[in-house]
Amino acid sequence: MSAEGGGPLAGLRVVDASTLFAGPLTAMHLGDMGADVVKVEHPRRPDPARGHGPARDGHNLWYKTLGRNKRAVTADLSSDGGRDVFRRLAATADVVVENFRPDTLERWGLGYDVLAADNPGLVLARITGFGQLGPYRRRPGFGTLAEAMSGFAAMTGAPDGPPTLPPFGLADGITSLAAAYAVTTALLARHTTGRGQVVDLAIVEPMLAMLGPQITQWDQLGTVQPRTGNRSANNAPRNTYRCADGRWVAVSTSSQNIAERVMRLVGRPDVVDEPWFATGAGRVRHADELDGAVAGWIAARSRDEVVAAFEAAQAAVAPIYDASDIATDPQYAALGTVVTVDDADLGPVAMQNILFRLSDTPGAVRFPGRAPGADTDTVLAELGYAVDEVAALRAEGAV
Repeated sequence: MSAEGGGPLAGLRVVDASTLFAGPLTAMHLGDMGADVVKVEHPRRPDPARGHGPARDGHNLWYKTLGRNKRAVTADLSSDGGRDVFRRLAATADVVVENFRPDTLERWGLGYDVLAADNPGLVLARITGFGQLGPYRRRPGFGTLAEAMSGFAAMTGAPDGPPTLPPFGLADGITSLAAAYAVTTALLARHTTGRGQVVDLAIVEPMLAMLGPQITQWDQLGTVQPRTGNRSANNAPRNTYRCADGRWVAVSTSSQNIAERVMRLVGRPDVVDEPWFATGAGRVRHADELDGAVAGWIAARSRDEVVAAFEAAQAAVAPIYDASDIATDPQYAALGTVVTVDDADLGPVAMQNILFRLSDTPGAVRFPGRAPGADTDTVLAELGYAVDEVAALRAEGAV
């Protein structure tokens, strides 16, 4: 296998046969930690993610991140030759990530029973909208549907406005983290059992798991969390506030001592001694009064003045950033949150770095996303295909 780079997952091979975000992000996280990720795409219909979002000089920018640390191979899994490539590739792998509709791999003769017969240690991560079981299992599933059905949209937005969806793939991103966790858990279990297993992950579930105690609240109280805009249902003051220079900040008071510092800072120390102020729930009942005091104080000052005053008071505030602010922020620079990597198409490309820092075995962004099939010949040679066999596969459209 390829030995590009190190990282704690170096030595593992991941086959990414998924498309459109949750699955590819899962494989990206594993590749960031050193796994040799082989991205398998249809030779004539590559991952549709390559056509999402902005492009420069015809090169999709999103895929430069989504496809990073992945070698690109093409194979038509509905053809005999493509299925043979996939079986031989899966036989060398530790993990396969797929998000076809349930029963699709089985219809192609590539179900887990077949793959595990070749490779008993294989972990097969199956990521779908609604999982492998139940009446919705065969429905098309995207992150938007999970954001709707998890309760997220119902609790998001202004109180008098419509349910609100995020402007990015939130459910897909959360699912990818859950899936990477599930895969590494299954790999750890393999040391005990000696076997691989199937990870069945429905996109609706990780999103639901992140939304707090709404199920328990419904079970015990029969109530649902309402839409509160940028306010919190659990504490106050918590909101976004406009500064005198037109820029914005966000304030959070999840802890009692921070809430007290904020109200003293904005000139309302009197409320701190009110009995209702002693709990987040009590402060929520007086959110209008608290919000008004904070908003009025912030509106009279520039953003830099607000941030400096909050920092001096050890109260929690953050300027509301866009990408241009992140790129020049000294804290992000100190953390190495943004990394620049060389790309064959675009030259130096900046993107988000890996998710965390390990002191002993750090991962790395080794290279950006590559063109469809860029590594087909190399990977097939590793699998034992001769040059004439690869040519025959290409002639029949299998790769």
